[in-house]
Amino acid sequence: MDERSDNFSNFSNFSNFSKIILMKYRILVLALATINMLVAFSQKIDLSGTWQFRSEREKGTVKLPGSMLTNGKGDPVNVNTKWTGSLYDSSYYFNPYMEKYRVEGKMKFPFFLTPERHYIGHAWYERIINVPKEWKGRQVTLYLERPHIETTVTVNGHEVGHQMSLSTPHQFDLTPYILFGGKNKLSIKVYNGIENVCVGQDSHSVTDQTQGNWNGIIGKIELQSGPIIWRKRVIPHWEDHTVDIVVNDSTYHLALGADTMRWDEFHPQLYTRTVNYQGTPVSVTFGLRDIHVEGSKILINGRPVFMRGTVGNCTFPETGYPPTDEAEWERVFGKCKEYGLNFIRFHSYCPPEAAFNVADRLGLYLQPEGPSWPNHGVKLRRGMLIDQYLLDEGRRMIDTYGHHPSFCMMAAGNEPAGDWVPYCQDWVKTMREYDPTRLYCGASVGGGWAWDEGSDYHVKAGARGLDWDKVAPHSDDDYYDQILFPRNYKGKEPNNEPIIAHEQGQWCAFPDFKEISQYTGVYKARNFEIFQDLLRDNGMASQASRFLIASGHLQVLAYKYEIERNLRTKDYAGFQLLGLNDYSGQGTALVGPLNVHWREKGYCTKDDWTEFCSPIVPLAKFPKFVYTNDETLQVPIEVYNASDQALKNVTVNYQLLPANSQLSTIENLPIGKNTQLGSVNLSLAQFTKPTKLTLTVQLADNIKNHWDFWVYPKTIDTSLNSQLSTLNFIETDSLNDQAIKVLEQGGDVLLTAGGKIKYGNDVRHTYLPVFWNTSWFKMRPPHTTGAYIQNNHPVFHDFPTDDWQNLNWWELTNRTQVMNLAEFPKDFQPIVQPIDTWHVSRKLGMLLEVRVLNGRLLLTTLPISQKLIANSQQPVARQLRYSILRYMASADFKPATKVDVDVIRHLFEREAPKVNMYTNESPDELKPKIGG
Repeated sequence: MDERSDNFSNFSNFSNFSKIILMKYRILVLALATINMLVAFSQKIDLSGTWQFRSEREKGTVKLPGSMLTNGKGDPVNVNTKWTGSLYDSSYYFNPYMEKYRVEGKMKFPFFLTPERHYIGHAWYERIINVPKEWKGRQVTLYLERPHIETTVTVNGHEVGHQMSLSTPHQFDLTPYILFGGKNKLSIKVYNGIENVCVGQDSHSVTDQTQGNWNGIIGKIELQSGPIIWRKRVIPHWEDHTVDIVVNDSTYHLALGADTMRWDEFHPQLYTRTVNYQGTPVSVTFGLRDIHVEGSKILINGRPVFMRGTVGNCTFPETGYPPTDEAEWERVFGKCKEYGLNFIRFHSYCPPEAAFNVADRLGLYLQPEGPSWPNHGVKLRRGMLIDQYLLDEGRRMIDTYGHHPSFCMMAAGNEPAGDWVPYCQDWVKTMREYDPTRLYCGASVGGGWAWDEGSDYHVKAGARGLDWDKVAPHSDDDYYDQILFPRNYKGKEPNNEPIIAHEQGQWCAFPDFKEISQYTGVYKARNFEIFQDLLRDNGMASQASRFLIASGHLQVLAYKYEIERNLRTKDYAGFQLLGLNDYSGQGTALVGPLNVHWREKGYCTKDDWTEFCSPIVPLAKFPKFVYTNDETLQVPIEVYNASDQALKNVTVNYQLLPANSQLSTIENLPIGKNTQLGSVNLSLAQFTKPTKLTLTVQLADNIKNHWDFWVYPKTIDTSLNSQLSTLNFIETDSLNDQAIKVLEQGGDVLLTAGGKIKYGNDVRHTYLPVFWNTSWFKMRPPHTTGAYIQNNHPVFHDFPTDDWQNLNWWELTNRTQVMNLAEFPKDFQPIVQPIDTWHVSRKLGMLLEVRVLNGRLLLTTLPISQKLIANSQQPVARQLRYSILRYMASADFKPATKVDVDVIRHLFEREAPKVNMYTNESPDELKPKIGG
């Protein structure tokens, strides 16, 4: 081939290549044109992604949706950080032990989860937006699903507007300021100070105790072609099977059909209809339900409904703010349903739309609240900004979420101060007139708050808890007298309005240090790291998992019997726990059988929990749980039926001994409480040895409940006393000269020191565990969460026991003195070990053994002395004393640890340093400012 041919060939190849490039270019242009047309004719433009950012102290870029914290922005946390929230225990700032946690870059807080950064102030989020020219002539709306807190929007240098809802989307009409078909500069200024909304620094909508007072925008961030949709309402007309759908101020009357189903927890039937509002299609998904009050009952679709709820506290440690995606709410709400709940109260905040969508589908009743805890500096009807804000916010919440059937109930907020009763009465009246399709409560309040007679229903404490600090455990009581005449109720006639128990439970368990690794987001469990250090430094690192499980079992037991007491109470409308999951703030309140991530901790499953927390629960009315074998067991059985229908031909079985027995057959088991099923009766004479028994009552394969109880012999062999008299053995209540002499001689001493101990007298132990936590309540007793018991120890050979403080230990441990074992060897652990508050983690003991001088000493504060049990009214203590004496007389009595006699003497002579709370609150300069 000659040169021309080669050139021609090359040119030909180049020409073909060019044609290919040209063809691809045309395809690309066509594709881009198609995309532009789709954008032009679409209704929305997603603005999520990278935004330019600046605050009062830094600038850069951030990803939205998100917060400054999720983007690593803000001021490094240090001891001068001004938190949004009350710090009732300021010992952290002054306690020498905490000094190592107060170093910037290594900060750890015991009050709540620790973020790396914190920021209160203004921040600007900016980007260039392109609005299609085809949108000209249509309204352009900026939709910000959940900013925090105030937004001021500017387009091309023109201020569009300012909004400050904590509960609903911020929407702005950008139309007058938009350059269609060109570039537009969009600036969103976000301010997260609380003085203008004035909701109170401990409101879960803003406080660092929960989600944190973040600055940013989460959820949908988009431009919408069309009008602002600020109201969606659904009004059913039952008589003709029609519905009114209200969009903004327009009403659309639609037929539904005679086969339309009503929505409730058992039948979460939803319908979707689309209406044309000003040329824009608006889709509304809704369920049809009627909720109203008749006397003391709440009725849904004409059927009594009983609330079994928990409090949603806005604790989301991975992000610091509530999720806006449905998947996460499905996980959380799914766990609530698994654990037998049908109701969720949102403490001083309102969740995003996704929560309502999921609750609609799953069948959950929701009580969002105005985002306020107007207390601790904020008060109602005192001329503060909160008064008008709560009215405006309440209307916004109804307008935005009012079409959701799950939005059944609503309150203005939590535990207010000021002239709150007349204010809340007016607030309820205003909301009821605005939308009468749900129930309204002035505020969710504790027992000490006034009675609010203007509410549709009441969320109030007072009729809750267990009285086992005063009387032995039993399950035949209820709260009926307390709801007939609630605390601060002024009426002469009994109350006949629905009451739901406010924040029931709050029983604590010890921290689960395995949980620390679960905190992979912006908040870290450095409070848990502090508690872990305290346990280690006090010589109990090996006890961590034992303390968790032992305290966890006691926690679940307390919840079981408090919930059952509520279910037994005639006309009680239900309860709300605080909570099913832990609360990570206010000193760290480990009150849930689930952790803050809604995960199980290892001591309670859904199957365990739903025995006593379900739509149908058998209930056994034990007058006591400890018997002697000369008695007869007589236990009435009843049932709580909160299902959607009466049950037909129910066979009631029970198991007490290895064989099953039939208790009764019920032809018609109605909806409601206190339906009697019969009585379990059994002579206990056959139990000649200490025995733990379990009564199980079953209505169906998946409907059962059980209760442990104990039988002890009426009399005990006394030949042991003569055996001990031949030994060098004494029993005494103090380390007196005789006891010292016996120990020097190599003898044995039983030292029953209850009431005589000084080193440990600042610790208060009751049978029931810590309430909420000792930090928030300034070391208010009790200080312990039960006890870990070495149940495989030979001292319990004649006293069968669990490794935790089960019901049979009430007689032994309620209000029993403890010993502070700080002077004992660091690795020493007692046989019965009370579990101290995790904020201090003192090594405590109630029963221990050591070698002293040349002898052996068994030391206890448990009430097992001969003098205390002489009246034979304490069968548990009598049996434990017998087991202890048998052990001390046996070859098994071989204490491994030797201590100096002064270590024992100091228990009677010295006092431990007091736990110093230093001040009542955080230092004044760290308190947030309150709006006027």
